[in-house]
Amino acid sequence: MALDLSTPEESRLSIGVFSGGLVVAGERSGVGKTTITLALLAALAQKSPRVQSFKVGPDYIDPMFHHRATGRPCYNLDPILTSETYVQQCFAHRCQGADFALVEGVMGLFDGASGLSDVASTAHIARLLNLPVLLVVDCSRLSRSVLAIIHGYQTLDPQVRLAGVVLNRVGSDRHLELLTQALKSAGLPILGVLRRQDAIALPDRHLGLVPTAELPQLPDILVRLAHLGHTCFDWDALTPLLKTSTPPNPADPWVCPYPSIHPRTPRPRIAIAQDPAFSFYYPDNLALLTALGADLIPWSPLRDEHPPVADGLYFGGGFPEMFAAELAANQGLRSTLKTLIHQGLPVYAECGGLMYLATTLVDLDDNPWPMVGVLPTNVRMTGRLTLGYRHALTEQNSLLLQAGQTLWGHEFHRSETETLPPLPLYRLKRYEATRPHITEGWSNHRVHASYLHLHWGGCPEVAQALIAVCGQYRRDSGG
Repeated sequence: MALDLSTPEESRLSIGVFSGGLVVAGERSGVGKTTITLALLAALAQKSPRVQSFKVGPDYIDPMFHHRATGRPCYNLDPILTSETYVQQCFAHRCQGADFALVEGVMGLFDGASGLSDVASTAHIARLLNLPVLLVVDCSRLSRSVLAIIHGYQTLDPQVRLAGVVLNRVGSDRHLELLTQALKSAGLPILGVLRRQDAIALPDRHLGLVPTAELPQLPDILVRLAHLGHTCFDWDALTPLLKTSTPPNPADPWVCPYPSIHPRTPRPRIAIAQDPAFSFYYPDNLALLTALGADLIPWSPLRDEHPPVADGLYFGGGFPEMFAAELAANQGLRSTLKTLIHQGLPVYAECGGLMYLATTLVDLDDNPWPMVGVLPTNVRMTGRLTLGYRHALTEQNSLLLQAGQTLWGHEFHRSETETLPPLPLYRLKRYEATRPHITEGWSNHRVHASYLHLHWGGCPEVAQALIAVCGQYRRDSGG
């Protein structure tokens, strides 16, 4: 069950003893913590193939870069979408057998989900995991004032242990000398110094960084980041902090604590849309489906002329608006999908998946493109960003949920449907709001479609229900 965050007071769990690892935090957003994290990961990956990374919060795109740097999935640590216990278990489990562990924070160190407390902040995660913090400071407009910043971060919460500081965007040797002199009295080691890196820029657009699948230059960028990693950090001090020595534990009960299908039952086949248009998936979600007994089949709505033979479809979020012309041009696939869905093929769709199932998608240039057409609404890109955690109350029985169920999710989109569903799937309430503010989500045919992103670590019943309906579809169809 997900953590009850109806009040801003953080529930206090006993802090476990973990096997090592380091949290990279920023003193605020935009200080370069993702660049620092990738430089460290890229350098570590040249030393070991067993570098495990994590990302605080619900973000999908930063973990893609981690994955490309290390070759291993990056796991999200989010106590709102899951729970404090799940965060601890996930970290401990995924570190088994790893040589190094690194957690990238979110926003500023103490910036939480509400802005009024540090719940779901990087500091919250550091306390839960009892890990030291490497603080990244943007020094581009600082000299002696850096001491005041560091002093504040050292003293605000004694439970958050700062291991050292990285000085980023240092302008010159003289600038570095001033910063070093200022920090002498802080008693905090400088563990990294990076000059301004105009040559290493990760492109972004309306929802953040451009995903890795669209960056052919990324291998070259990672090589340059690895060089920075090797040359700009104090590895003698960092390596002991990053090391983790937990051996694999085959008996770990967290691998799948939920009932799976009977071993004699045919495994349901779930087709996962995975291409540049649909790439927002939490690795834990896919791992849970596999652990519960599903066979996952990756495929591409952009490139494939036919969907794979499957007992259910899973459309994650992504950027269908950037590939609307290509998705529309794959007319045969859209027609086949519409027929299969009308015939009862189960479908789970989040955000970008909802957009693809709509009748028309109006892109950023106001061009309309035909989509699959199983949801009786058009979707239009807007200039307004919808962002934040949502507490969802299920309004009606759907493919996967019963009316009255509650769960936590996250919205992150710049589009909206032009028509509201006559019987909405959810009634949503913003984090720490007192009243629901919107209804949304569609439940047509055997389709569960919503803008809400879910991490199934907090609602495993959704994954279990998806396995069940796909298994029933397989049995009914004689597969």
